[in-house]
Amino acid sequence: MPASYPKTENDPWTHPAAILVATDLSDLDRLMPFAFAQATETGARLILLHVLAPGATIVTNTAGVPCYDPAASLKLAVKALVPWCDAARRESICCDALVREGDPAQLIAASASQFQADRVLLGTRRRSKPGKLPLGSVAEEVLHSVNLPVFTVGPEAHLPAESEGLQKLVLHATTLSVASRPSATLACRMATSLGARLLLLHVLPPVDEMKSKGLPTGQNSVASHELSDLAAETGASSSTAVEPHVVHGNPLIEILAEASERNASLIVLGATERPAFEDPNRNHLVYRVLANARCPVLTLRKPHAALAEAEAERLAMHQ
Repeated sequence: MPASYPKTENDPWTHPAAILVATDLSDLDRLMPFAFAQATETGARLILLHVLAPGATIVTNTAGVPCYDPAASLKLAVKALVPWCDAARRESICCDALVREGDPAQLIAASASQFQADRVLLGTRRRSKPGKLPLGSVAEEVLHSVNLPVFTVGPEAHLPAESEGLQKLVLHATTLSVASRPSATLACRMATSLGARLLLLHVLPPVDEMKSKGLPTGQNSVASHELSDLAAETGASSSTAVEPHVVHGNPLIEILAEASERNASLIVLGATERPAFEDPNRNHLVYRVLANARCPVLTLRKPHAALAEAEAERLAMHQ
């Protein structure tokens, strides 16, 4: 029997009590619409965090001499954050601003722990240097260090336009690894909370490559049958519609194309047995999806707990 997860308002995955919004201030116009939308949907408190890097507090005085002036930098940061707090409160959203000085990634992780955040929301950006991964270094470090659901908003992301009669869609890209079941269940929980359908997507190698190896392709492939089983199993304990879909091609291109064509509200990147960020190839794919997606991307950073939970429930059902 499939693992069954409770869908209650006490579930921090779908109804976080607090969302930490980490901003470099330049991305506030892009981040805050998503923050407001998530807070409205879940009833969460927003904590806006800006971290002043040590060098940011060095200013040049009238004589042209560099000097340490944290007060001036703090004042500018607060001036940028306060209007957003005021706007949130007008929408009946509890919102507080926090400015700290130090290493951004470390302080984001520490603040998430201190304020017992259930979710982190942050922006990503492309890098200009050839050969560099298309993600800001702070975002990369946060994805390594924060064991919470991390929603990233890339430079192409925007809130989906409301289409009358069109149900929202959550796209979950899965590798069909051993962690695929708990990952799919978590994605289903997110879809249910959004009132969305769930698309389980698996990308197969190019058709010619599979045929050259004598492997069945498309709907006849082994992966297609596994994905159909996963969809049936995932949807069995939920009222959410779950659709399996296999395509051939480049994973990055196909994930982004499916999300764009179907106007996805969220992409969920599945967890693996070990953190995805320890695998250079998957690492590269994850970062590229984050930087180019037109909707937020949720990364499942802590799969072991989900695997343990699923196994414990499976055993309990058989006792």
